Amino acid sequence: MNEEYGLAEALHKLGNKVIISGRNKERLEETINANPGMSAVELNIQDPANVKSVAQQLIEEYPDLNVLFNNAGIYVPDDPSDVVDEEVLVQTVTTNLLGPIRMASALLGHLKSKEEAYIINTTSILGFVPVARGAIYSATKAALHSYTLTQRYILKDTSVRVLEIAPPLVQTQMINYDPNAMPLVPFIEETIQVLGTDTDEVLVEEAKMYRNNPGPNEGVFVNQVNDMLTGQ
Repeated sequence: MNEEYGLAEALHKLGNKVIISGRNKERLEETINANPGMSAVELNIQDPANVKSVAQQLIEEYPDLNVLFNNAGIYVPDDPSDVVDEEVLVQTVTTNLLGPIRMASALLGHLKSKEEAYIINTTSILGFVPVARGAIYSATKAALHSYTLTQRYILKDTSVRVLEIAPPLVQTQMINYDPNAMPLVPFIEETIQVLGTDTDEVLVEEAKMYRNNPGPNEGVFVNQVNDMLTGQ
């Protein structure tokens, strides 16, 4: 299974028409060749002009499109106690937060014209329990969670439902296949199962303790997790 497009492959196998996107043309072609019937479009989520043009291309080429799955994300370790790396800051915020907002904005008019449509935003448990060495990433996921809540509210009287997938740490290249993280295949299988329910928040069991943490004393658990990760 291609880890980058694992959920897309799972949805494709269930009979959905899936169009994947990304900047790496070779990887896109490799994925659609392995999944006959799947389509692909090149997209640079960091480029506002490209987001608009690709959205228009999707509307023209796939008029039945009724689901936007915002799954793009990059993670680069950072140190909030030192001078911020401007490139890491801008790329992470642009990809993880501005990208999903811009993509939804570009497609919303089309989605609202459908009898039933969905925006699915992928956040992270790190939006609820941030890690110190991934402060920027964690902050973007917390912000996307907040945006998802307001987006869901403002669209509640339309045909567009807004869902959120908040994964736990999953064994992927993004975190160097951390053996303590949830294996990819069980994560995808459980996520697909929960997507089939009527929930607005798609959470696997392993994510629930982190999702439930925010509250008056949320810093206690955040500190415990970071102490464990740093070996203190």
